[in-house]
Amino acid sequence: QVQLVESGGGLVQAGGSLRLSCAVSGRTLSRYAMGWFRQAPGNEREFVAGISLGGSTTYYADFVKGRFTVSRDNAKNTVYLQMSSLKPEDTAVYYCAAATGSYPQRSSEFTYWGQGTQLTVSS
Repeated sequence: QVQLVESGGGLVQAGGSLRLSCAVSGRTLSRYAMGWFRQAPGNEREFVAGISLGGSTTYYADFVKGRFTVSRDNAKNTVYLQMSSLKPEDTAVYYCAAATGSYPQRSSEFTYWGQGTQLTVSS
């Protein structure tokens, strides 16, 4: 059983930065490609960023390119999402997820999910 626990959310002003963490337990992180998703009230969950098993490949939704950076530390079983130049429209619950496939992006491709962490960006 794989467990994912996100942390690092909070309230930040527009233009600010924040780093989310996702701690993975139960299985070694290196077995999984990882992704970050977000869901704002009234909206569907959407893909934000993904990272391959070894971390050599990262990919992003267009609306975060150049502002967000996903990384992983397999030795610490932790995945990160560094967010900068935050906008009010980035306000959402952010989820990390684990997948066994290559370069997953659709929600259905991910097997394990965290409980989410709230990010609120004030204007």
